[in-house]
Amino acid sequence: MAARVLLRRRAAAPFMAATLVGGALFPSVALAEAPSHDYPNKKPIYDDYETFLSPKASTTPVPSPASDTISQASTVISSTPEREPKHHSPTPTDRLAAEIGKARLFLYRYATVTEDAVNGAIDRAFNLERSFTETIASLAPPRESGEKLMPGLVYVLVASMAGSIITRNRNILLRASVPLAFGAGAGWLLIPVTMTNVSDLLWQYERKFPTIADAHLKTRQGVQDAWRFARVHVDVGKHYVDEKVSDARDIVEGWVKKGK
Repeated sequence: MAARVLLRRRAAAPFMAATLVGGALFPSVALAEAPSHDYPNKKPIYDDYETFLSPKASTTPVPSPASDTISQASTVISSTPEREPKHHSPTPTDRLAAEIGKARLFLYRYATVTEDAVNGAIDRAFNLERSFTETIASLAPPRESGEKLMPGLVYVLVASMAGSIITRNRNILLRASVPLAFGAGAGWLLIPVTMTNVSDLLWQYERKFPTIADAHLKTRQGVQDAWRFARVHVDVGKHYVDEKVSDARDIVEGWVKKGK
């Protein structure tokens, strides 16, 4: 046993010495990076290696054995007719949602109609108020006329009260007509421009009723004819009185002359 161990040690010593001498005489450099040349047959271990490939290698399609199977399966699927979807009856939730939608539409239409009616009523009220104010403003006389309403209206009211006092013991017809006639007469004398505006306004309202308008025209024509006839008779009476007065004066003057 001791001889074998000694023989092994003696054989290993020359081998170790030869190895050291060879390393000292022929040194070699160990590279830490991969060699510069490529190995196309090796599979890369990095994903970025695909970017260094040539365009031809990247654009050429790689056939696979499963492509034929996939194309055949797609043609078979496309050739088979599509199944029609089954129509299911609406659920209680769907029916409830439809009824709620109908109720909302009904309430919306009702609210819209109510809003339109309210807006129309407000517009009519505003138009009526504007028409009333414009009408009252149109009755006032212009500043160029120099007519004042306040004292004139007071005088018209006093004239109407005087007519009422005069006819207080008379019948109902006179008690109603005489104060009105006195007030209208005073108005035409004191505030003629305002009375003209009032008569024009009344005529516009009367034109909406042809019967009343015709009666008004006939009455107005009768009053004008009566006034014209009265003026003619007044002129005739005045002429007659002037003639009589002149004749009496001539007679008196003749008597005076004869007396001298």
